[in-house]
Amino acid sequence: MASGYPGRDDIWGALRFGVESTGGLLKRSLTTEQEAQNAVFVRSVKQKNHVGSPISFLSPTSIQSSLLSASSLRGHGNLKVSCWSFPAAIPVEPEKKSTITSRLQQLERQLFDDEDDEFSMSNGSAMANSEWSETMQKLISSQKPLSNSPTSSSSSSSSSLAASSRQMLLDTATAISVGNLDSAAANLSFLKSAANKLGSPEQRLTAMMVTALALRINPRDPATLAVTSDIFTPEHLTSSQMLYEASPCFKLALMTANLAILEATNEHPKIHIIDFDVGQGLQLASLLHSLAERHRHLSVKITAFCDPSFPFNSLAGNLSLVGGRLAKLAEGLGIVLTFSIVNRRITELDRAALNCEEEEVLVVNFAFLLSRIADESVSPANPRDELLRRVKSLGPKVVTLVEQDMNGNTAPFATRFAEACAHYGALLESMEAIIAGRQSSERVRVEACLARKACNSVAWEGADRVERCELYGKWKARLGMAGFKQVQLGPGVVESIKLRLASLGNNPGFMVKEEDGRV
Repeated sequence: MASGYPGRDDIWGALRFGVESTGGLLKRSLTTEQEAQNAVFVRSVKQKNHVGSPISFLSPTSIQSSLLSASSLRGHGNLKVSCWSFPAAIPVEPEKKSTITSRLQQLERQLFDDEDDEFSMSNGSAMANSEWSETMQKLISSQKPLSNSPTSSSSSSSSSLAASSRQMLLDTATAISVGNLDSAAANLSFLKSAANKLGSPEQRLTAMMVTALALRINPRDPATLAVTSDIFTPEHLTSSQMLYEASPCFKLALMTANLAILEATNEHPKIHIIDFDVGQGLQLASLLHSLAERHRHLSVKITAFCDPSFPFNSLAGNLSLVGGRLAKLAEGLGIVLTFSIVNRRITELDRAALNCEEEEVLVVNFAFLLSRIADESVSPANPRDELLRRVKSLGPKVVTLVEQDMNGNTAPFATRFAEACAHYGALLESMEAIIAGRQSSERVRVEACLARKACNSVAWEGADRVERCELYGKWKARLGMAGFKQVQLGPGVVESIKLRLASLGNNPGFMVKEEDGRV
């Protein structure tokens, strides 16, 4: 699915896999190419290697960020490029004007002089020193320019400041990646003034990422840790379900998975669904409704598989309640439902453990699960691939995969941070349209959920980093190595999703696209 929001294009998609009889579904996230906006500033001089200098915000156009442009070009829509104009005249205090002018002249000489290129490459720092940072802060915080140019409107100024904040966030991440913690801390101190958890989407993103970067610098800071580390709590589970219900991207991706299951199990009277993250059962409840519309007197077995070694299975105690609600729903729909819970390690996953029967058609559902399971970069045991191999051995009819398409696993920290800014920035833009009121309790809880996800993805490494989203191509390759083959979704799936999107009252900017076997 794609969105018309600035920041990234086609961040959600769908994918089916199969091994003669197997299938799968991949969901990509919201679309926004605005990261290219932060990335492309036209200038006639040679770009310097110290692109992280905060003084770069003073350019009347901007600087290109290779991280963001690469991210944008992965989108499947047209690359959108925008330029912002900063005013040429910025009033400053008379006694300081000469000092600032001198500094700007020095920078101009640096921009046109290539003699220091070798030094810039060797020191590896993408940040300016504190002196230049201080100058930039003074200039940006100055009063509005006395220019009558139409480009100095309030909207242009707001866009320019938003671009400056986004670029400064990227520069700060680069500084952290090369060990320049003093410059990073100075930037974070300034960025806090531009952050507002209840402000515009860009201000909210700044607040979210400032917290994540601060935690990256000081992972044991009690004040920051308390806000960001609780991704295994009942509140996070509840707010995640609220996100899936509120956002058309999440909601329709789960619906696409259900449609793939319906298509693969057509005319089968007995269906066995293996789910590795049932949550509160909302996706399964919707699937039961769809099954009942198609086939009365159906026999459905749902098995919730829980590996006790997975940290997100700490809330598995609620599964009995979820199973009870699903059983009651199924009874009302005329479906004979059997709900069971299997607590075993991945290495113990087989047909006998799942009580599979020959006459039933087997379905496996991976909804936002695989990205939270460690791979070879975290553990030599590689539980992610082990799970895929075990699932392949079960001989399922269809396997559905729903994930956010983001380069957030093995990419270098600075690249991963740029991806997170693009991805979560797009989601925050969409929240502005689909949830009324910036201070509504629903929006606050949903965005707190997003903040916890973003912080875990950005701030932590090793086993502590649970959010490890991948790009579509990597999922496709990994599933292929496990023995799965991609199969195409039926023609009715995409049309059904489009009709569902059209039926949603509040969906400005969203669209559905089919490409390479995914939606």
